Amino acid sequence: MNEFWRSANSDRFRKAGAYLLALGTVAAGILDLIWGEFDAAHQQIDALGDHLPGRTVFAYITAVWMISGGAAVLWRRTARAGALAIAIVYFMFAMFWLPRFYSGPHILGFRFTLFTGLLAQMCSQLIVVAGGLLLYASFEPPASFWPKASLVGARWTFGVGSALFGFGHLTRIDIVARMIPRWMPLGAPFWVVVTGIGFVLAGVAILSGVLNVLAARLLGLMLVIFELALIPLLFAGPHQHVVWGANAYNLAAAGAAWIFAASITERHAQSQREHDPKLYFAEASALRRD
Repeated sequence: MNEFWRSANSDRFRKAGAYLLALGTVAAGILDLIWGEFDAAHQQIDALGDHLPGRTVFAYITAVWMISGGAAVLWRRTARAGALAIAIVYFMFAMFWLPRFYSGPHILGFRFTLFTGLLAQMCSQLIVVAGGLLLYASFEPPASFWPKASLVGARWTFGVGSALFGFGHLTRIDIVARMIPRWMPLGAPFWVVVTGIGFVLAGVAILSGVLNVLAARLLGLMLVIFELALIPLLFAGPHQHVVWGANAYNLAAAGAAWIFAASITERHAQSQREHDPKLYFAEASALRRD
């Protein structure tokens, strides 16, 4: 664990990412406790049915799980368990979307944009899962299975997810524009197109491996900017769970993106050490002195 936190102190993106992931998850859990219900936008339990028995109790249990997992990440001795707990709960949210792939086409018809939209919604949860697993894998030795496997999975999750987010923005400009504050210059459609292109470019960079670290960092930054843009919506709808939930989710997703960026950087450094024995022995000596 000491090696992880030594790395976290030297990489501001990983440290900031871990805090944002924890804060967003704790906030989402607190909101579920306050409303006694799942967030309809990001925790789509409605896909499983409108009258599920024990739904409120399940929401409270999930809320306590999220609060405990997020808080655990902030404490060194429990950070690993907290990261795994976060990955599990967001994976559950991602699986909530599966029934929509059956019911959606039967109600709305078979449309390409419908399937890409559903995949984007599922990926929106899976990128947080990837962030949690990368954080969990950070406690393992770099040469072990977990760091390599989680990074490969995260690459495809973030890459495909970002491209789908961008496609969704560019094909639903009018709908997404409703979430843009009116006070922003150049008009809401302009920013929808700009962010859509940004998502697509980030996805291409991550999948291709070209400027992937920069793309992941900028992706997290864009999500943080979204957070600032969503703040006015809190005043417009202070009693809407979905609005508060969107802010909490953005924090967690931004944190996951920065953890991903730090993991790529660490993997690059590990590859350099493997090809440069002098660098490896120099770092080993430094660790022994610490």
